[in-house]
Formats: sequence, structure tokens, C-alpha cells
Amino acid sequence: MLHEQIKNNIKEAMMAKDSVRLETFRGMLSAFTNELVSKGKKPNEVLGDEDAIAVVTRMAKQRKDSIEQFKKGNREDLVKEEEAQLAVLETYLPKMMDKAEVEKIVKAKKEELGIVDATKKGMLMSSVMKDIKGKADGFVVKEVVDTLFL
Repeated sequence: MLHEQIKNNIKEAMMAKDSVRLETFRGMLSAFTNELVSKGKKPNEVLGDEDAIAVVTRMAKQRKDSIEQFKKGNREDLVKEEEAQLAVLETYLPKMMDKAEVEKIVKAKKEELGIVDATKKGMLMSSVMKDIKGKADGFVVKEVVDTLFL
């Protein structure tokens, strides 16, 4: 399980004196605990892989947003730190689909639902997002859906 794996990785990062990985793993473990508590479970329980990946995905998105903000503020020192943590987080995320794969799924779902006009774009988008659940970036899916209705 991913949660257990992160606990073990903390020990390895400590022994290797790898501060970036150690800080990232500790943040992940903290986020897992917060997720458990928010779901009404005990903090010492183990989070399932699907929930753990959702937490890591959320953390990676936060890092990307932070990087963007720090670049706007000309804080290269903080950008490098966030990018290093993002690289660690991304090793635990499933490989994202590319635009061509997303396009195939969106077109198939559009046919399946019989959507012909742009008024049902939201329904198509939510249906596709449920199907691919974490395997593609929402921005890519939205871009593909938008291009179908031009």
C-alpha cells in the first residue's frame, strides 16, 4: 500500500540525509492523516491506495500552483524547492494520459451519450472525468471538450 510505502521511505530518506525527499514524505504522511481524520477514521489507520493517490494528486496540483505564483513573484529559490518536491510527488502518481488518448475517450463518450450541442458540454465533461478519474489532467479534458464544440 502507498501509505505504508511512504512510511518506509521516510526512514530511507533520513538515513540518506535527503532533506527534500524527507520533507516531501513527511508532508504526504501528514496529508494522509488529515484525509483519514476528515473521513471519520482514526489517525493511525492506513489510507487505501485510491484515496492516497487522490491526496498525492492534490498535493502535486498545489505545488504546480505555488510554482506559478512564485515565478510571478520572482522567487526562484522557492520555485526550485517546490519543483524538487513536485518531482518526488510525481513518482507516486499514475502516468497521465496524453491529449490523443483523452480525445478518443471524449469522442466515444460524446457518441455514447448522444450529445450534439454545446449546452450539454458540462454533462459530457463530468461523465468523462468520472471515467478517467485521475488518469488525465482536467485542463486537458476541458480543452478537448471545448474543441469538439467549436
